[in-house]
Amino acid sequence: MTTSSSTTAPPRSSPDRTFALSKRLFAYNPWLFAFNLLMWGMVHAAPALLTLAVSSVFGRLEEADKLRLAGQPIDPVVAAAWVSVGWFALVRVSRFGIFYGAFRAWIELWYTLDALVRRNLLGYLLTAKGSRRLPDTPAEAVSRFRDDVEDVAGYTEVWVDGAGFVVYCVLAIALMARVDPVITGLVCAPLLLMVVFVQRLSPRIRTYRRRMREATARVTDFIGETFGAVSAVKLAAREPQMVAHLAALGEVRRHSALRDVLLTELIRGVNTNMVNLAVGLVLLLGANRVRGGQMDVADFVLFIGLLPRLTGSMGFFGDAIARHRRTGVSYDRMERLLQDAPQGTVVAHHPVYLHGEAPAQVATPQAEPLEELRVEGLTAHHPSGAGVADVSFTLRRGEFVVVTGRIGSGKTTLLRALLGLMPQDSIDGKGGRIFWNGTEVTDPASFFVPPRSAYTAQLPSLFSDTLRENVLSGSDPARLNRAVRLAVLEPDLAQLSAGLDTPVGARGVKLSGGQVQRTAVARMLAAGADLLVFDDVSSALDARTEALLWDGLFRETDATCLVVSHRRAALTRADRILLIEDGRLTGEGTLEELLERSAEMRALWAEDVGESA
Repeated sequence: MTTSSSTTAPPRSSPDRTFALSKRLFAYNPWLFAFNLLMWGMVHAAPALLTLAVSSVFGRLEEADKLRLAGQPIDPVVAAAWVSVGWFALVRVSRFGIFYGAFRAWIELWYTLDALVRRNLLGYLLTAKGSRRLPDTPAEAVSRFRDDVEDVAGYTEVWVDGAGFVVYCVLAIALMARVDPVITGLVCAPLLLMVVFVQRLSPRIRTYRRRMREATARVTDFIGETFGAVSAVKLAAREPQMVAHLAALGEVRRHSALRDVLLTELIRGVNTNMVNLAVGLVLLLGANRVRGGQMDVADFVLFIGLLPRLTGSMGFFGDAIARHRRTGVSYDRMERLLQDAPQGTVVAHHPVYLHGEAPAQVATPQAEPLEELRVEGLTAHHPSGAGVADVSFTLRRGEFVVVTGRIGSGKTTLLRALLGLMPQDSIDGKGGRIFWNGTEVTDPASFFVPPRSAYTAQLPSLFSDTLRENVLSGSDPARLNRAVRLAVLEPDLAQLSAGLDTPVGARGVKLSGGQVQRTAVARMLAAGADLLVFDDVSSALDARTEALLWDGLFRETDATCLVVSHRRAALTRADRILLIEDGRLTGEGTLEELLERSAEMRALWAEDVGESA
């Protein structure tokens, strides 16, 4: 299997990138692709040989009948007829074996290219430098991973089958033209018009397919968001409105899908009618010529035998044009998902390991332990408008630093920009700078990962798997029990049906909000990172559980913690507090120092005391 990592690809300005990108994809395993062409070429060409054998049998029988009427011996002719029957049987039986081998080769090719494209999409999104922000909704991304990848891999069928149909068409047209070029021309003319018809519909084909995919993604996205906010919907008593909105989205999708399907069926219907028209022409013209003695029975049988598959092949080419246009839409959608990826990333060559065991995972090199994290002039803004501007601070090893402020002040934006989860802005042409032990971090997105850093979001995401797998997520199993204990999850295990092996459901729907947050904390602790970043993870915890969480971290770890919180349990334990007001760092110091000199800090403290009471 090819394992080259080259990403050479055609420029985006090429007349037809679909051809060029597909050519690069087929070159991933050229021998497998060539073997498919050969096998399916034989599968599709075999019917022409079968028809020729049947025609030969009729020809020999007609010749034998003439010899019999003339009183001449017919044994040699009958023997030749039996040879043709034997040839027919041999080709027929051989075709079954060839088809089996061709089908196995096709499945191998399909899954290889399908896996390669998915690997390239996921690989770039996970490892590319810079912050990764999806251009559309997560549901739209899922649609591209599923539907568009399948379209691109399935497009290989057009070329594999197309090569076989070309061989068949060449043989059929040559045999038919040798008998009667006029009828052959009349048969091929409407089929060529079909190709022109589909070519003219190409822009509409692309438009309808794109609209259908976008409408499907909107429905999927709404369903996913609804499942994630079931409690909020129930509390607001908005079930009828949510159902009505889903029905409206479904209606839009139905109309879009209907247009796409109707256009597809229109093309197939025209193909079928062209086939019927061609068959009718042969029956009318051929029958008259047989009656007039201008065509013998063997030639007529040859025409009738070759014609259905020939017209079907021509119809296939019309459908292939439509599939080519739809595949172009799929390539466009996948490249939009990758945004700034180098040209050809979607079809770049990498190993996919479909056979045997994948090589052992390379151990992550040990990062330089954190001694000091320095942030200078960090500026970033969320699309909603909230953000931070020119924030500078220093974080030293073993410190527990809390970032606090009112809702919308920019606390979460600060953490996400620091970790490279969203792009930074620039001031006077210069962006913020981050230093790890004095060395500048040029790409925070790829730098702040385990074992350097681990992060838990305010609304953490869990996978539809067991609690154990959600906590470990590839980490060392030896860290599991300690991570569960420090995250204060042990008391909950007795209440769960299967303990750590309990399925959590989609997005952790079977767990409470506090259990979801503590599961995410356990996952972070299992990563064994130097810097632990918490974004208000205690918001769904009661005061006692939160106190146990922070006490355990203080007592059993020496990790450096950067915590967004306004809760008293975190503020009273903080070595330092960073106070954010309207995106600006307006205060820094211990709790006592900030309460003494900051009116904003005193107001936040009073509000939290009131909420706690």
